[in-house]
Amino acid sequence: MSIVTGFRQGVAEAAARDEVLSAFYRSRGFSGIWTGTEDAVIRRRNALLAAMAEAPLHGLGARRHDPEAMVRSLQGASTPYDQGVAEVDMSRAFLRLAGDLNAGMLVPSTVNPHIKRAVLAADPLAVITVFPEEEPVAFLRGLAPSTSEYPRLLREKMRLEELIASGGWGANVAVEGLEPGQDGTTVRALRDRLIDMGWLAPTASARYDDALTQAVQRFQLAHGLAPDGVAGKGTLEQINLSASDRLRSVLVALERERWNAAPRGARHVWVNLTDFTAMIVDNDVPTFRTRAVIGADAEDRQTPEFSDLMEFMVVNPSWFVPRSIIVKEYLPQLQRNPNAVGHLQVTDSSGNVVNRGAVNFASYSASSFPYSMRQPPGDDNALGLVKFMFPNPWNIYLHDTPAKDLFQREARAFSHGCIRLQQPRDFAYHLLARQTSDPKGEFEAKLQSRAETRVNLEQPIPVHLEYRTAFTNVRGGLQFRRDVYGRDAQIWAALEAEGVEAAPLQG
Repeated sequence: MSIVTGFRQGVAEAAARDEVLSAFYRSRGFSGIWTGTEDAVIRRRNALLAAMAEAPLHGLGARRHDPEAMVRSLQGASTPYDQGVAEVDMSRAFLRLAGDLNAGMLVPSTVNPHIKRAVLAADPLAVITVFPEEEPVAFLRGLAPSTSEYPRLLREKMRLEELIASGGWGANVAVEGLEPGQDGTTVRALRDRLIDMGWLAPTASARYDDALTQAVQRFQLAHGLAPDGVAGKGTLEQINLSASDRLRSVLVALERERWNAAPRGARHVWVNLTDFTAMIVDNDVPTFRTRAVIGADAEDRQTPEFSDLMEFMVVNPSWFVPRSIIVKEYLPQLQRNPNAVGHLQVTDSSGNVVNRGAVNFASYSASSFPYSMRQPPGDDNALGLVKFMFPNPWNIYLHDTPAKDLFQREARAFSHGCIRLQQPRDFAYHLLARQTSDPKGEFEAKLQSRAETRVNLEQPIPVHLEYRTAFTNVRGGLQFRRDVYGRDAQIWAALEAEGVEAAPLQG
């Protein structure tokens, strides 16, 4: 067996079990790109080993990318056949790193079924085919997301790691609540922790004074809490979270950013479920923001995560009651009293209103009930005066609501899954301003007609329903939100199983 034949046989056999690598090496006549003494090969090999060593800097699991094991494999390949096997092992390591950097380590839907996001991953065969023709260091660096958020998160990750290495934020505040005007040991503990966290300038005051009140307010604003300046139980729970806890949230955010690294659109709608807000963003700058109510924290009511295109709005909408609500909530009421929920119409398969008196509701079960239900347009309609549509398999959309009081709550998870907006009319004006000189006038004219009216958006707008417990401001600075549905805890557990580590506290 010749040296060339032995190497190629090793490549062919090692690549045979992988469709991508088999196709790649077949196209090259089973010649290698990693093994050899040519300058280009050495640069390529060294670039990959260096990138594997730097994988933890991106929050990737170190066990998945072990350059020392790869070096041992290369050094132990004493025969041409073994060198061919090591060649394929290195290509496999390259594709694993490229995939992790480009699209994340985890498959979103396997971590939580409500994460419907389709990850836009680069084709692995195209990646490894192009790579040998490119400058290797630049190519490998270019695999990570090119979004503006990703490098900002990386900087915050490094800052938290340095903070943890130096001892973190000191002792917790061991009390359930403090308020302005108080003084004493626990107030000093709160003062010291806020100084360590950077929310309060150094001071010797042991009193809960105006400076401390303002520091608490700044903390509350950056953590999605009502900025009343009172360090109540909820605020202290957030203040007492460790730097390692916060680092875990950032590591999860980095993985989420890899899942959604595709361009968001120069103009797009951004809904952060954990922040209970909806925004219109133009060129990375929020130009409209409103409070939102999201799905309740029950398995069948949580708002899913996905991206789509908003195509139209409906002014004076009817509410077509989802089947799940009909059979779980309304059918039992109708069985007890056929005149229950009188604000809703019972309709047949053709959309015609059915005479309730002619229906024996008790004869139907949840699976056999043949009717639908609809609420006509009106001030009391469950969807309010307008809904914003981006048709999707989960029947999720943005809409108005008559239940305005819910927007005053700090945490706003109350809906059946759709997203309610506090300022839907202003949201509509802002969207229509791109296609008419009088957006308010045109919208209000359609509203006053009382007729159900579809208004198409001349330029459909990307909508991103996201779930970020850690995110940055455009001008710098890190914000945190509570893990409303517990999804980030699940993601962290999965990342930890892949070898991702949040630096432990030292000292």
